[in-house]
Amino acid sequence: MALKRQAILAVAGVVLGLLGAAAQAGDRAPVGGGMSRADALREAAALTAIGRRMFSDPRLSGSGRLSCASCHSPAHAYGPPNRRAVQAGGIDLKMSGLRAVPSLTYMQATPPFALHFHESPDEGDESLDAGPAGGLTWDGRVDRGRDQALLPLLSPLEMANRDRASLAAVIEAKYGRALRAALGPAMPRGAQAALQAGLQALETFEQDVGEFAPYTSKYDAVLARTATLSEQEARGLAVFNDPKKGNCAHCHPSARNGGGLPQFTDFGLVALGVPRNTAIPANRDANFFDFGLCGPLRVDLRDQSDYCGMFKTPSLRNVALRKSFFHNGVFHDLRQVLEFYVERDVRPEKWYPRNADGSIRKFDDLPARYHENINIEPPFDRKPGDAPALSSAEIDDVIAFLRTLTDGYAPH
Repeated sequence: MALKRQAILAVAGVVLGLLGAAAQAGDRAPVGGGMSRADALREAAALTAIGRRMFSDPRLSGSGRLSCASCHSPAHAYGPPNRRAVQAGGIDLKMSGLRAVPSLTYMQATPPFALHFHESPDEGDESLDAGPAGGLTWDGRVDRGRDQALLPLLSPLEMANRDRASLAAVIEAKYGRALRAALGPAMPRGAQAALQAGLQALETFEQDVGEFAPYTSKYDAVLARTATLSEQEARGLAVFNDPKKGNCAHCHPSARNGGGLPQFTDFGLVALGVPRNTAIPANRDANFFDFGLCGPLRVDLRDQSDYCGMFKTPSLRNVALRKSFFHNGVFHDLRQVLEFYVERDVRPEKWYPRNADGSIRKFDDLPARYHENINIEPPFDRKPGDAPALSSAEIDDVIAFLRTLTDGYAPH
C-alpha cells in the first residue's frame, strides 16, 4: 500500500523547514505574520517547555493522578510502559481503554487522512488506488497533534475531564500566565483560550525532534555509513524486504524515500484479522466489535463497510521496546507477532478459538460479513498445510534486524 510520494515529501518538507529555521536562531528575517525567525523560535521554545510540563502533569486529568506520560512513557519511546493490552484510566483509574496505546514518536511526517491515495507518476500507474491512509490515532480520525491530544484528555476511559470548559479552567489556573507570556498577542481569545493555547503547547512539544524523532538507531547509523549490520541483521533485512518472504517492507518501507530517512510505515490502514483479545473488558460483550476505521470511536465512516476492521500501520521504529502489539494489544513479544504473520493462514488453529462443532472461528474479532476486507497479500497468501513463509531461524533474523531500529545506538 504505497503512498503518494509527493504527499509524504511535502509534509517532510514542512518538518525539515522547521528544523532549518531552528538552525538559524540568529536570523532576524521575518516569517509569517511579521514575526522574525528568532521570535518564532523563542515562542516555539517557550511552548515546548510548557508542553513538556503539561505532558507529565497529572493535574490535567479528572482523577488528578494520570498524565499523558503515564501511558506514553518517555523511557519507552513514548509508548506504554507495561504489558497491558489497554491502560487503566477514568475518574477512579478503574476504567479500561478500548485500544493499545500507540507510540507518539515519528509521527511528524504523517500526512492528513485520505480515503484514497494514488501512486505518483514515477512509481507506475497513478490511477492505482492504494486505499485509506494518513491521519493520527489507530483510525486516523484526526490530523493535527493538538486534536489528538484532546482525545485522551476528554475520554471518560482515559484522563476523564468532565468537559472542555472544566479542562480549560484547570489549564488557565496552572499554565495561563506562562501561555500568555509565551504567545503574547498571538494568545487565543475567548472563554477557552487557555485550552486552545495548552493544546498548541502540547502539539509543539510533540514536534520536538530530539524527543520524538531523533533518528539515532543503529539502522540510521548504517544508512549514514557509520555502522554496519551484523550478518544476522543483514539476513533479517533481506527477509524483511523480500516480497515473497516477509514482505514487511510492503507496509513498512525500509528504504530512503527521496532524501528522507525511512519511517517504517506507509501510513496506510489495513485489516489483518488479529485474534480477539479477551483481556479487554469491552470484549466481554460478544456483540461488541472494534471496527477501527468504521467505528466505534470514528463515526464519519461507520456506514462504509469496505473499511471495517482496518487500523493504522504503525512505524516499526523502536518496536523492540514495545510489550503489547496491534491495536488490541493481543500479543506481547515480537516473535509471537512474526509467528502470527506467517502462520495465520497455514495454522489458524494456533491463533483462533474453536466453535462448538469443533470448527475454527478464524478472524474471530470481525464479523464474517467483513472478512473480505482482510489482507491476503504475502505472507497471508497461503492455506492450511502449506509451509509458513518464514522458518524459525528467519524469524530470529528479522527480530535481530528490528532491534536495530531502537533509538539510542552507541557503537561498541
